[in-house]
Amino acid sequence: MLYLIAQYLQFEGLANLIRYQSFRAGAALMTALVIGLVIGPRFINMLRLRQGKGQPIREDGPQSHFAKRGTPTMGGLMILIALVISMILWMDLSSPLVWACLAVTGGFGLIGFLDDYDKVKKRSTAGVSGRVRLLAEFAVAGVAAWIIVGQVGSTDVYVPFFSDRVIPLGPVYYVFAALVMVGAGNAVNLTDGLDGLATMPVVIAAGTFAIIAYLAGRADFSSYLGIPHVPRAGELAILCAGIMGACLAFLWFNAPPAAVFMGDTGSLALGGALGAIAVAAHHEIVLAIVGGLFVAEALSVIIQVAVYKRTGKRVFKMAPIHHHFEQLGWKESTVVVRFWIVAIILAMIGLSTLKLR
Repeated sequence: MLYLIAQYLQFEGLANLIRYQSFRAGAALMTALVIGLVIGPRFINMLRLRQGKGQPIREDGPQSHFAKRGTPTMGGLMILIALVISMILWMDLSSPLVWACLAVTGGFGLIGFLDDYDKVKKRSTAGVSGRVRLLAEFAVAGVAAWIIVGQVGSTDVYVPFFSDRVIPLGPVYYVFAALVMVGAGNAVNLTDGLDGLATMPVVIAAGTFAIIAYLAGRADFSSYLGIPHVPRAGELAILCAGIMGACLAFLWFNAPPAAVFMGDTGSLALGGALGAIAVAAHHEIVLAIVGGLFVAEALSVIIQVAVYKRTGKRVFKMAPIHHHFEQLGWKESTVVVRFWIVAIILAMIGLSTLKLR
């Protein structure tokens, strides 16, 4: 909205600041942060009154988690409200890439909300059928992939650490792109099992992709670095900044002991957003590096289920892997902070792919 106003004013005077994506990214971060902090207390009280007993706790989970009974869920709505208002104010909404990423964020958020609502209503940890959820996620991701390819015009997957090395997928790219978005959404969802565990790594990954998207959107920088140039991808840096601000505000209330959980509403939306941004910026493989923590969490569940079904034995004491370390005797805060450190290291490795070619 403010971008359109500044454009109408022909970017004269102070409106000239809005021309710059870097300024709008910083403004989006601060806007989402302030909105989240302001609405947080009343929003949490509203959730607590409406949900009563809060999010159901898994009976087969760590015993220490039973103390969290009564904590409200669906806090992801708070993240999405702050993010959407910030985006409306600061983004140039004329870009199809922006709408594709926002569609995945909102679509996955809706799917997560319906799942959270079902859990709270039925007082069960089951929620919506996994098959139904995946079908809905792939439908949203498929539409987004179609929009992105139509805008970018490329179905190649670029290989990090190598200049001009690509994997031409052709029509298969649509499936690949949808898999990236759905996989990212569910990987973040699996990571969201401890207070603050998923939130900060999402902030770190979003900050990393804010840099990547900005550089990919600049023909001069992308040419110098040898990365794919994606026209108007720089607008996605503003979305990344908004995610950072909204998540930091949420972390204020989600820090141990959490006053609210983001639930599937937040984790699916945030993971899907990261996946969509990575696809739009043509850095899908880099997402697997930057979001390596999420990948490890998802793989731990896949490995645990596959091995247990085949042999009846467990590879990990409990999956996802953060519960494994809890069972080893690590305190929850220790697991969270150490996983944050891992996320920072992986983000640095991901950024290094921009130059090491």
